[in-house]
Amino acid sequence: MQHLKVSIVFIFFAIISANGQYTETINSNRPGESQGAYAVGKNVLQLEAGAYMGHENHILYNSDTDILGASYGLRYGFLTEILELNFFGSFQDQVTSIPVGNSTDEFKTSNFTTNIIGAKFLLFDPNVSIQEREVNLYSWEANQRMDFRSLIPAVSIYAGANFMWWENPYMFEGESEISPKAAVITQQNWGRWVLVMNFIADKFTEEFPSYGGVFTLTHAITPEFAIFGEFQTYISDLYADELVRGGAAYLLSKDFQLDISGLVNFKDTPSRWQVAAGVSFRLDFHEDDEYIEDTYEGERNKNGEKLEETGFYKEDEERKK
Repeated sequence: MQHLKVSIVFIFFAIISANGQYTETINSNRPGESQGAYAVGKNVLQLEAGAYMGHENHILYNSDTDILGASYGLRYGFLTEILELNFFGSFQDQVTSIPVGNSTDEFKTSNFTTNIIGAKFLLFDPNVSIQEREVNLYSWEANQRMDFRSLIPAVSIYAGANFMWWENPYMFEGESEISPKAAVITQQNWGRWVLVMNFIADKFTEEFPSYGGVFTLTHAITPEFAIFGEFQTYISDLYADELVRGGAAYLLSKDFQLDISGLVNFKDTPSRWQVAAGVSFRLDFHEDDEYIEDTYEGERNKNGEKLEETGFYKEDEERKK
């Protein structure tokens, strides 16, 4: 039993000492709703915030709702390259108009719609765990064959807690002030393309749990400019929907990003549209020379001396001098 305990401790410290998380440029979740599998990096503090406006029309209730809101997130790389502590939330102001006879009644609602504290832990990183395919010097055909190892994603788990205050109008009747949220996150990097998938269980101890997924595909047009498309599904007895998002992000510097996005849905109970804009900024206190070798921020060779410009990140040659 004592040997088992020692082995568990050894494995734990071997896991948290794995490198391959920090990127030279900001690694933001915005403007999509999914979380990437990778953490921000040890001792990196990152702020992600934005504003949005939208409209909902419910055909059964004959109601129209105008929406203004703000979303915010704070992420911190804690102790190791593969552990991230984070806080995400949103505040929303909405006015709902319902025709009554020859007049219209208006109902205004303002409060926090979400506040979630959680942690994300990287379980598997293919850049660290899987050896790259060696170049075959004798066969061009062998080198052109598909490398199925590129289909293996990085995998993280996320666990968090929703915090809602008493008498919040966005809470359903009987909802607890604290409820759990969990997710499995995968990420695949193919040069300029990145596919992120989130499989989510939210408030699963409550009367109306919610399950769903977010699937985000990002493409870097240049080292500074990228576009994305996203599909999100909600499965719940309280609210079910499918949303499509699209948008773009621009890297002003290695620590500062701007973004815009929009969404629509596919039903009329209610129909929805929304536009949003935001920023991401990080305070980089990272000291160790640990990098992700292949992400949309860029591809780095094993010595870390030369960078192919295949993503957001562009090598700062002056830093190497």
